[in-house]
Amino acid sequence: MYFEHYGLAEAPFSITPDPRFVFLSDRHRDALAHLVYGIAQGGSGGFVQLTGEVGTGKTTLSRLLLEQLPENTRVALVLNPRLNPVELLEAICEELHIDVGEARGSSKALVDALNRYLLDAHARDLRVVLILDEAQQLSVESLEQVRLLTNLETATQKLLQIVLLGQPELRELLARPDLRQLAQRITARYHLTPLDSEETATYLRHRLAVAGLRRSPFTPAAEEAIHRHSGGVPRLINVIAERALVAGYAEDRTQLDARVVDRAAAELLDRPVADMIGRRAWPLAAIALLALAAIVFLAWNGWTKRHPEPLVDDIVDAETLAPEPALQGAPPDVAAQALLRVHGIESSPALVERVIECPFRLQQNLYCARSRGNLTQLALLDRPVLLILPQDQGDLGLVLTGLDADQATVAGAQSQVVSRGQLESLWPGEYVSLLSLPAAVSAIHSGPLPAWARPALDRYESNRSLSPLSDQDERIRRLQRQFGVRADAVVGPETWWLLSALLEGGPRLGPPDRPQSGQPIE
Repeated sequence: MYFEHYGLAEAPFSITPDPRFVFLSDRHRDALAHLVYGIAQGGSGGFVQLTGEVGTGKTTLSRLLLEQLPENTRVALVLNPRLNPVELLEAICEELHIDVGEARGSSKALVDALNRYLLDAHARDLRVVLILDEAQQLSVESLEQVRLLTNLETATQKLLQIVLLGQPELRELLARPDLRQLAQRITARYHLTPLDSEETATYLRHRLAVAGLRRSPFTPAAEEAIHRHSGGVPRLINVIAERALVAGYAEDRTQLDARVVDRAAAELLDRPVADMIGRRAWPLAAIALLALAAIVFLAWNGWTKRHPEPLVDDIVDAETLAPEPALQGAPPDVAAQALLRVHGIESSPALVERVIECPFRLQQNLYCARSRGNLTQLALLDRPVLLILPQDQGDLGLVLTGLDADQATVAGAQSQVVSRGQLESLWPGEYVSLLSLPAAVSAIHSGPLPAWARPALDRYESNRSLSPLSDQDERIRRLQRQFGVRADAVVGPETWWLLSALLEGGPRLGPPDRPQSGQPIE
């Protein structure tokens, strides 16, 4: 194929989902945050709604959501909701592995079986989430049945959290007067819009970089053309970019301009190029046609054969075309030294080795925790951590020292600024963190909320405008749920680290343009 022609290791624009190629724009991050937040409300029992045009990334977000849910979550994912109410109940029970037995075909019996399952899950501190994809295909009767499921509850808590994913028609459907009761129960809603022009260019370079291409073949004008023809819809971006790469390969081009993209889009979308570009003033169109005619004339007369290099106007600075540099992971000892350094802790060979092994207690008042999470959670914690990058030859590491909505600073042997999307696509979620406790704390014991942590938790809840809770166990469970820790209200090692991260002092994540160092927590 064209891989060798461009220097690619694999296809960069396959429409088959691959977590390595995931690109999260600001809109996608916001949408994911809405989903996570909506589910984190737990007992509120409201609906969470995510809508977007075909190909904007709803399925990708649902996959990311499933990866980020806590271990105590059970999920029923219904991909084909074009079912009558009884069939829908059966599908939900099957997804949750409920043995319906003789209940099959009976709405009441199925609801009773589901209710027993939910009560048992609640008793075992399990959360149950129902995700309905392509929810715009649900009938009014099935939607009403779904609404009735939110009535399954204990005296204090709803037992089922429901997420509706669908195309824009879902919003129109829920606006119907006869569905107003359901619409009123939607506690979080988000509409996913296409990428803008700048995000489209970043998306293209991101996928090319993941596929092994160090320099993008698309000129800025070609990137703009891809955005114009695709409307910023990722699925269409992939299809058009793939066809343009094939066309460039057939024409022995290594640099693709807007004309190649226009032709590729016209072939794919079965519309004349002029219709796809949109209406413009006729004098400009006439000039463009004359210029195109001149180029064709020169080509037919052999000019392009004598001068295979691109026209001067098509040459752009290599720095503009080059994708972000690949992440330079550091060996474990170098990464461990960087983590100690950013915490202001003097390293020694023995201490570095212990950080690599990450036993819980490193030394007096210094502890190590190995956890899993995502960049959104790390941004909330606002502490440097060591990101684990699995490799066939052994793990590498990078210390996250800076983070904002678009970029991140990571450090190993040297500091490097990368896009947040690139980091998210290459880091599977495992990290190592250091826990430095106040001097008055002599040891860590699993148990209730320690006295030293209460002011920090108060401040965190106030800054996040969280509703006050009088029950200390519920406060701890809420914190644990927000960071993907088992919500058991027990302040164990991971929860100790969360609480220590809320303390004032110590190193924080700085802005991505300059790495931050700090001192141990006093």
